[in-house]
Amino acid sequence: MEPFSIPLETIYLYGLIIAGIFTVLYVLFADVFHFHGAGDGLHFLNPVLIFAFITVLSACGYLLERLTSLHHLLIFGIGAVAAFIIVSLLNVFVLVPVSSAEESLVYKESDLKGRIGKVITAVPEDGFGEVMIDSKSGRIAKPASSFDKVAIPNGTDVLVVDVKNGVLQVVERNELEKYFSRG
Repeated sequence: MEPFSIPLETIYLYGLIIAGIFTVLYVLFADVFHFHGAGDGLHFLNPVLIFAFITVLSACGYLLERLTSLHHLLIFGIGAVAAFIIVSLLNVFVLVPVSSAEESLVYKESDLKGRIGKVITAVPEDGFGEVMIDSKSGRIAKPASSFDKVAIPNGTDVLVVDVKNGVLQVVERNELEKYFSRG
C-alpha cells in the first residue's frame, strides 16, 4: 500500500527520523518547554513518552516493512504493541525514578539553619573555613565563618545559626549552653 504515492517504509523512516530528533531535542531542552502545573495528573501525556512511542512504532514499522511480507495493518499493530510495552517500561523504570530523585536532591540554604555539621577546614576568627553537613541525599560542603568571631578547629561539631551570601554562620556545638543559659 502506498498512500500519497509514497511507500509505507519511507513514511515509517521519516517518522523515525523526525520523532527521534524531537525526542532528543525535548530531552535536552525539557526545562525550556516544561509548563509547571499543566497536565500534572496526566503523566502518560509526557512529551518524552509520546515522542518515544512514535519513534519505536516507526522503527518497528520500518524494519518489519523492509524485512517481512506481513500485511501493513499487522505490521502497524505489532509496532504499536511493541512501542506501548517499551514506552511503559521506560516510564516505570526510568522517568518516574529520575523525576522523584531529582526532587529529593534540592535544598534551600535557609533549610541549613539549625543543622549540625562537622568542620572539615578550620574556621579562623575573621576568615572562612568549610563545614560538611550530612543529609539524606548525601553530604553538603559549604564555606563557613564563626558567628562569635572565635576560631573553630578542624573536626569540631558545629551548629548552623545563619546563612549569609552562601556562607554558613556557625557556633561550636558545646558552646550552645552559653546561648541557652543567657535567658
